[in-house]
Parts: sequence; C-alpha cells; structure tokens
Amino acid sequence: MKEVQEFLKKCGIYYLATIDGNQPRVRPFGTAEIFENHLYIQTGKKKEVYKQIEKNNQVEICAFKEGTWLRVSGKLIEDNRVEAKKDMLDKNPNLRDMYNELDENTIVLYFEDAIATFSSFTEEPKIIEF
Repeated sequence: MKEVQEFLKKCGIYYLATIDGNQPRVRPFGTAEIFENHLYIQTGKKKEVYKQIEKNNQVEICAFKEGTWLRVSGKLIEDNRVEAKKDMLDKNPNLRDMYNELDENTIVLYFEDAIATFSSFTEEPKIIEF
C-alpha cells in the first residue's frame, strides 16, 4: 500500500472514477494518505463526487508518471472520525483554506478490498491487494 501511496504522491494528480446512474464520471484528485494502515482520500460532502460514492462506493483511480500507470479499484468507506480528518488535513495543509476537521462538509474515505495494478509497456503488471 505504501508503494501505491508514494506513486500517487509522485504523480501529484490522479483521476477518480465514480458511477452516476449509468454514466461514469471522472475528475482529478490529489489527496492520498495512509492512516491506521488504510489508504485515504478526502473530499467535501457537498460535492457530486461524494453523492455518487454514497450511492455506489465502488470506484477506480488512475495515475500516470514516467511510462508507468497505476489503476486502483475498490470500495471507499467513510471515516467520520475527527482524528482521521485531522490527519488528512495536517498532511495537506493547503486544504485548510476550504476544509476543517470539525466542519460538517469534510469527509475522508479509505479503500477497502482494493486491487492496485502497476503497468507499463516494458514490464509485467505488478498487483498489490490491500
């Protein structure tokens, strides 16, 4: 899982895909932190992406850097604990202009039953489950 998080951090931006009815939706994300042995992302409860995750928590992310791409598929599970939110915001202080661990909007979610696949044109795929 650490290798996945480090790759996402190196990329800076990755793309999160959700389902909206029968339509896929993809948008850029940047948060990827490990807390209590889970890979977390962060968003706002007021956003459409959160509403889509609430209805169907099966998601996939994709990132690309230096000839290697990463796909992570799994379920996102909400963690409403202040400690988890604070950890995310402390590690990403640029988000503090928009979010606060005590507000009603901030939400952090962690991957469960995740399968990460590193791929390239020059090497065999590497799969990590967490």
